[in-house]
Amino acid sequence: MSYAAKDGKDTIVFVDKEYVDQQPEITPPKAEEKEESKDQGAAYDPETGEINWDCPCLGGMAQGPCGEEFKAAFSCFVYSTAEPKGVDCVEKFKDMQDCFREHPDVYGDEIDDDDDEQPKKEDDKKAEESS
Repeated sequence: MSYAAKDGKDTIVFVDKEYVDQQPEITPPKAEEKEESKDQGAAYDPETGEINWDCPCLGGMAQGPCGEEFKAAFSCFVYSTAEPKGVDCVEKFKDMQDCFREHPDVYGDEIDDDDDEQPKKEDDKKAEESS
């Protein structure tokens, strides 16, 4: 016999041996499958110290016209020992942003455009003056 009890946001399930015996056996993933999922899950592998530039998590940033600038900035950050982490990589990230601005057709979504913030501030001033 098995039953469940609701405890706030949690559900507690009580089962007996008969119920457990009826459940299909679950096999853990093989080492190869774990390795594949690890490669897909993160760009940096701390065990090997390598960066997987083909990781989908990087969104293809390592390829394209600013791929080398991205790799330099990302590598710097990953391997940074400075506190706070990456503070020694600011110049490399600026170089990457400059490259993004040179290729707005490719990196339009990644460009942090400071000009967009200025009209908002001016609109706020106009609203305050009219009140």
